[in-house]
Amino acid sequence: MEKVAIVILNWNGVKMMRRFLPGVLRYSIAPVYVADNASTDESLSFLASNFPQVRTIILDRNYGFAEGYNRALSEIEAEYYVLLNSDVEITDEWLSPLLDFMEQHPTVAACQPKILSQQNHAMFEYAGASGGFIDSLGYPYCRGRIFNTLEKDDGQYDTALPVFWATGAAMMVRSSVYREVGGLDGRFFAHMEEIDFCWRLRSRGYGVMCVPSSCVYHVGGGTLPQKNPRKTFLNFRNNLLMLYKNLPDEQLLRVMLLRVLLDFIAALQFLLKGESDSCAAVFKAHYAFYKMRKSFVRSRYENRRKSVLKAIPEQWPQSILWEYYAKGKKKYSVLRHK
Repeated sequence: MEKVAIVILNWNGVKMMRRFLPGVLRYSIAPVYVADNASTDESLSFLASNFPQVRTIILDRNYGFAEGYNRALSEIEAEYYVLLNSDVEITDEWLSPLLDFMEQHPTVAACQPKILSQQNHAMFEYAGASGGFIDSLGYPYCRGRIFNTLEKDDGQYDTALPVFWATGAAMMVRSSVYREVGGLDGRFFAHMEEIDFCWRLRSRGYGVMCVPSSCVYHVGGGTLPQKNPRKTFLNFRNNLLMLYKNLPDEQLLRVMLLRVLLDFIAALQFLLKGESDSCAAVFKAHYAFYKMRKSFVRSRYENRRKSVLKAIPEQWPQSILWEYYAKGKKKYSVLRHK
């Protein structure tokens, strides 16, 4: 069994692999796999011609981020998996700090590096920044990024600390625990699946960490742009599914009712900005959630039965919406975290 396997899930990403795969191979002391989600571009021929040392796993159709990784990782024997987006630029010695940390902390199941913008190395990047959190209503945010406000990296978040979730853009995870908790939820297809996954890890007593001594640079939005209605649909639907799967019984009804109200307000804001497709995507997301909810009953029961933490310390018991919009607190450092 290999110690570490770096796994890049690819779907029509030949341009990104052309830019960033050489660096992954140059700076990584681990075998590199590319799992191809039935690409229709020249991804596979490009790999065969230019990087025959890369091991390929060819999937028969596009399973999305979550199930694509599940199927690919089921074919790889390694103690640690590194899930790495194709649009990530890595640096020398990026992998060693992650591996060293995991080896020294056996109760930690997953960790991420510090994620900075590939376009502007001085700024944090949206998808993960320096570690992810959620608030009492399930809204995700990061150390270094709250909603669309990105902070400059001045070393203010360079300490390793426990987080609620680690980004799927660059995540190291113990393979044994990945299998134990069921991996990513393939029904999500894409978006929010790593937060749901880390919620299961934390509720079952495993640690999730950010290790900023490792740093990578992420392009972001390579598959779906930020304002794409499909992304809006997946984010809203999957956030509801995640809450339904994981919230304690005593919180479920209150939070879900509040989210209905808040999501309809978000839909109205899209409409007022002239983004009618995104407005419609919110309503479609709620309809899809209610259609899918019954199929998640068993998952919810299993998650609650296996939970060993009554409350997850990294879930902020307040509202990030209120702090951000009403109080103007747009930096992680000004929030009253424990």
